[in-house]
Amino acid sequence: MKFDTVVLGGGIVGVSIAVHLQKRGRSVALVDCKAPGNETSFGNAGLIQREGVYPYAFPRALSALLKYSRNTALDVRYHPNAMLKLAPFLWQYWRNSHPSRHAVIARWYATLIEHCVTEHRMLAAEAGASALLRPSGWIKVFRTNAKQDSEMAVVQRWQREFGVSFDALDPARLRETEPDLDTSLKGALRYTAADSVTDPNALVTAYAQYFDKLGGRFFIGDATTLRDHWTVSTQAGLLSARSAVIAMGPWSGDVTRRLGYTLPLAVKRGYHMHYAARPDARLNHPVLDVENGYLIAPMSRGIRLTTGAELAFRDAPKTPVQLDAVEPIARGLFPLEQRLDDEPWMGRRPCTPDMMPIIGAAPKHDDLWFAFGHAHHGLTLGAITGRLIAELVTGEKPLVDLQPFRADRF
Repeated sequence: MKFDTVVLGGGIVGVSIAVHLQKRGRSVALVDCKAPGNETSFGNAGLIQREGVYPYAFPRALSALLKYSRNTALDVRYHPNAMLKLAPFLWQYWRNSHPSRHAVIARWYATLIEHCVTEHRMLAAEAGASALLRPSGWIKVFRTNAKQDSEMAVVQRWQREFGVSFDALDPARLRETEPDLDTSLKGALRYTAADSVTDPNALVTAYAQYFDKLGGRFFIGDATTLRDHWTVSTQAGLLSARSAVIAMGPWSGDVTRRLGYTLPLAVKRGYHMHYAARPDARLNHPVLDVENGYLIAPMSRGIRLTTGAELAFRDAPKTPVQLDAVEPIARGLFPLEQRLDDEPWMGRRPCTPDMMPIIGAAPKHDDLWFAFGHAHHGLTLGAITGRLIAELVTGEKPLVDLQPFRADRF
């Protein structure tokens, strides 16, 4: 039960780290309380967002703040009882979303984003999971000309700054591309360099099976039992390692606090439900209804409807009011039929107030590494994060300068 490295967390980030370390000849134990891919990585929109150079900012316009304060918006809801505790985090999030600061963050963030598709494609090919990736991009649709014009101005700026590729679809081209969408739409924007995933859980599972094939070992265990230097309790007994990686997404703070770290972490919760499509209808791409804050995506189980963000305590009971609110609108966008899940799924996105993940060495400990806080881009950045952490642990020069993502930046 002795290993070179123990990786805590069986989501897309943790599994990718474990694979990359095992590929480099390390003996690796991967520990989680569930099988890989069955928490936050289970229920996302399945996008690998090559265009996602600007992480999702906090709204700053007074009109937007007033809109969200009423707590009736479709894309963002909040639990009033959580707001006092979340206020310091939200204040810093708001400050970092100032356009000038956001632009600086985007330049750093883009250094990760530029590798997201290529790293996933390489890992998926090695794991025999390339069929789970769709290299056809994803689509934003517009219901008003004003929204279409504003989004086009933004993406044209992204193209100039970062080389983001896109297609502008007028109503006729949109009907050719997605013939079963609402015909009253004004047009669409297709991000052509992105990939999408037909089953995020299956992708994480495939990476985990590849890890096992490489000789890695997975254990069901309690990551919060991690102790310096470095032991953790599992159902198979106590295991020890020379180094440890914390990649537990929204639960990472539970372990880092025990080790003496105070990191500004919060969660944005989200929901999904699967639906059958009308027998004669087909959805070819993930489609974001940008003006109503939800996304529909063709998945192996059916059409997945995903919601925006819910600000709440991580472990508060489910309140899928956003899902109930957008479902009738989604049925008008695309012919959805019966629900396929017994109840809505809820996930928790791990967030930092500067919108960037924490990737790098723990400031107070030797041989301890952090990889969490990826917010909406956990799937997008999972594979590249795995490579970068493995390069750090094994003493290689990282592909990306990780100085902006260090834990002590706060």
